[in-house]
Amino acid sequence: MGSRFGEEGRRLSYGSYLNVPELLNLQHGLSEEHDELLFIVAHQVYELWFKVVLDELEAARGRIDRDDIFFARHHLRRVHVIERLLVQQIEVLETMSPQDFLAFRSQLAPASGFQSVQFREIEFLSGLKEPKYLSRIEGTPDEMARLQRRLDDRSLLDSFHSLVERRGSPSLLEIFRDRERYGDLFDLCEAMLDHDEAFAHWRARHVLMVERQIGSKPGTGGSSGAKYLRSTLDKRFYPELWEVRSQL
Repeated sequence: MGSRFGEEGRRLSYGSYLNVPELLNLQHGLSEEHDELLFIVAHQVYELWFKVVLDELEAARGRIDRDDIFFARHHLRRVHVIERLLVQQIEVLETMSPQDFLAFRSQLAPASGFQSVQFREIEFLSGLKEPKYLSRIEGTPDEMARLQRRLDDRSLLDSFHSLVERRGSPSLLEIFRDRERYGDLFDLCEAMLDHDEAFAHWRARHVLMVERQIGSKPGTGGSSGAKYLRSTLDKRFYPELWEVRSQL
């Protein structure tokens, strides 16, 4: 009998390809509380998806730079679907009662989601660049160098503006009013807005989760907790794409 597909050589297995043993050994809690494993896994999964989002945003930026709007929209569509998944994942964290979380929360300080380097990279790469975060995040030298590169590099928004200039510099209002002429640019605007809106949904949903878990208590990283998070709800990657609606 001939060997079946994939059996010849047997150079790897599911576990070895995905490094499953190593992956499952990365969850080390600071307490004996049952729900700490859930908390760690959920946030590690966030960071893994953040890695994919960054890869897709970079790919979208590259496609825009090459005038390949079809595939730029493809990458942004994937980002949007992932972000919807990130919002849904909050429901898993909310299966923890406030008492369950408080049982180990004090041991997390001064660690905080505020310190997520990849989260800030997504903001910078998307177009929301706030240099002040460089002095507020306690990252490794490599992480801080990555953040500085993101701050210095062209953002997705920069690439979009360059694309519009190459197309004759139509205004956003012209793009939205003349979809027959600028249909691909309009579709790209809408794909970028999908990304912006989904990220805004995540911010809002995250605030509600924090309020449900700790109320008005300060954050473990020293912030004001939910109060600080609420102050970020008006952040937008592409405010001009929202404002043009008022001009139509």
